[in-house]
Amino acid sequence: MTDREGKNFTTLRPGEYVFMAGLMAIFATLVVLMVTRDPLTAVLAGAGIFVIVVIAIAMLLLAVIPNNTPEGEKKKPETGND
Repeated sequence: MTDREGKNFTTLRPGEYVFMAGLMAIFATLVVLMVTRDPLTAVLAGAGIFVIVVIAIAMLLLAVIPNNTPEGEKKKPETGND
C-alpha cells in the first residue's frame, strides 16, 4: 500500500502544485504578451501570477486539511473536542 492510498481525499505532491501554478503563469504570460506585445511586461506579469497562485494554493490547503487531535484530548471525553 502506498502513502497515497486509503485516504478520504486525494492529495497532491508539492511539485504538482508548483506545476499547476507554473501552467497558470505561462498562460498569463502568453495572454499579456499577446495583448501588450512587450516581453518584459509579460514576464513580470507571469512571475507575479506564479507567486500569487502559489500563495493562494498554500492558503487553500491550510484551510482544507484538518489538524490532528492531540493525544491527551482523545482519551478525555469531557473536553468537548470529540
